[in-house]
Amino acid sequence: MQRIFSGIQPTGIPQLGNYLGAIRNWVALQADHECIFCLVDLHAITVWQDPEALRQQTLAQTAVLLAAGIDPKAHILFNQSAVTAHARLGWIFNCVSRLGWLNRMTQFKDKAGKDRENHSAGLYVYPNLMAADILAYKATRVPVGDDQRQHLELANDIAQKFNHDYGVEFFPAIEALIPPAAARIMSLRDGTKKMSKSDPSAQSRIEMTDDADTIALKIRRAKTDPEPLPTETAGLQDRPEARNLVDIYAALAGITAAEVLARHGGEGFGPFKTALTEVLVQAVVPIAEETRRLLDAPDHLRAVLRDGAGRAAEIAEPIVSEAERLVGFLK
Repeated sequence: MQRIFSGIQPTGIPQLGNYLGAIRNWVALQADHECIFCLVDLHAITVWQDPEALRQQTLAQTAVLLAAGIDPKAHILFNQSAVTAHARLGWIFNCVSRLGWLNRMTQFKDKAGKDRENHSAGLYVYPNLMAADILAYKATRVPVGDDQRQHLELANDIAQKFNHDYGVEFFPAIEALIPPAAARIMSLRDGTKKMSKSDPSAQSRIEMTDDADTIALKIRRAKTDPEPLPTETAGLQDRPEARNLVDIYAALAGITAAEVLARHGGEGFGPFKTALTEVLVQAVVPIAEETRRLLDAPDHLRAVLRDGAGRAAEIAEPIVSEAERLVGFLK
């Protein structure tokens, strides 16, 4: 059974895009992989976080993951900062990775924009820490979206250079595990922008803690256009808001966009939004209700993370200790 490592930042409330793009896939991967799931709080502080908010959001993210179906007994769920092996191997990889490699990372350029000189050094080198997250467990598979594929290629470059520099075959090659046809979920207020938990407007997203009334209100207010839904997918071209609502329906119902239009093509957005709301409520509300129940038991959530961190450390500690020995650290 191959070992998977995957992480998610514990910032903000997980939204529908996080669920469809990552969390739902994690739940499915548990059936035939050894899974290590991590709340990457070290990555979170590459931009400033309010300390108390970060602690609370770590617990909230844990609750959502458990409510969605992550099994912390059969697999491992923990917060990154609780296992020191990540930071130790991350520093070694800072010294293995080359500046030229990091300069090619497009995500830093996108996030930093023109103000790159004022961003943290952590944001610049975080792909090295991401490599350490994976290789501290010698994980061989990582589920990633397109925005992280370049970082996974860097992780393989780092592993190969480490092996070459120290004359060993120590770190394995990592395979990108691309989720099956994951829909790209866009903002409910602007179909050209990705749905984001950091968007100032909560009306732009479906949060995984929303109740049925909140979901219905957000969908009623979702931006559309004056035309009815087309009967063919070609008719969604240049209609980003219509495409987004159709894609959300298709992803949740487990059907194609063409099948959605076969059911609802020709309808106005009023009836379609009612049907979409029903699908969303069926998928989101059970998770939201279980999340709220778990948040009323913070000691249980902390215990889950503590247990996961202990089991994660049992795997990572001998691997990272051997990496430290290989580079010449005196123990």
